[in-house]
Amino acid sequence: MNAIDAQHVELTYADGTEAVSDLTLEIPEGEFFGFLGANGAGKTTTIKVLVTLLKPTGGTVTVNGFDVEADPRSVRESIGYMAQETSIDPELTARENIRFACEAYGVSAGDRGDRIDDLLELVDLADVANKQAKDFSGGMQKRLDVATALVHEPPIVFLDEPTTGLDPKARNRLWDYFERINDRGTTVFLTTQYLEEADQLCDRIGVIRDGSIVASGSPSELKARVGGAVLEIEIADPDDATLERARRAAVDADVFDDAPIEVTDEGLSVRSTAARRRGTDLLVALKEAEIPVTGFNVRDPTLDDVFLAITGDGLDDEEAAAEDRTAAAEVDR
Repeated sequence: MNAIDAQHVELTYADGTEAVSDLTLEIPEGEFFGFLGANGAGKTTTIKVLVTLLKPTGGTVTVNGFDVEADPRSVRESIGYMAQETSIDPELTARENIRFACEAYGVSAGDRGDRIDDLLELVDLADVANKQAKDFSGGMQKRLDVATALVHEPPIVFLDEPTTGLDPKARNRLWDYFERINDRGTTVFLTTQYLEEADQLCDRIGVIRDGSIVASGSPSELKARVGGAVLEIEIADPDDATLERARRAAVDADVFDDAPIEVTDEGLSVRSTAARRRGTDLLVALKEAEIPVTGFNVRDPTLDDVFLAITGDGLDDEEAAAEDRTAAAEVDR
């Protein structure tokens, strides 16, 4: 059975904004699934449909076998949900926050003590269990939020950009916890701004654009679709005029056939199956054009390359904020 089965889902807001359009997702039990998209692409709207905070205007969705419209209570009881903003009470201690979550999710009184202790150990907060959450760092509060989402041992956990705003050390610690719960068999649905996070954690990734899935596959499969390695060249004093001269020299040299030459802040970039074989030819062309090169690198494609190739430019911040405000208004209703 699929943990999540969403077929031809649509969601159009009252103002006519189409946030999700003909979206289909099938996520097997136990999978670590990453959901990527630019700001305003429909990520948050989709996850709110899956956790029953928004009702779809078309299509069908089942989570753990329960229909999100016909049986939303069963869906909520069978999932964990960690939103972008932590839901902990800063005035309560770590132990009290987890105990409150146990009560809210109906964990039996006899199981609560052991469950709380186990979760405090899992997120490395046992030594501060009796301290108020308001005194915790941002990373500690996020870890406590993870614990409250796991109190009822849900078979699926939804993580909506859970590490946004954390420093690299705190992010890495959370990654470890997410991998641990997935290793225990928990299905994980992750949205994230950090593509390296999805690359490291996810079995499979779906990319959403304009409310629809436009690509899916394992990280390695998606990177293979980009085609070829990436050649990056740094140029001394890369002002606009120098960069344009460099680009023109690279195009005229016709080293990579029809592969586009991209101008970056530091110099040039080209993605091609011939990048490793013909890279030195481009250096020679730049030298002949008297373009001073200060750096040269050939690397395999990353998910950043995949994301840019598939989605192009995302919506601007104002449009993304408008979607968030609309989604919040719908939830309030």
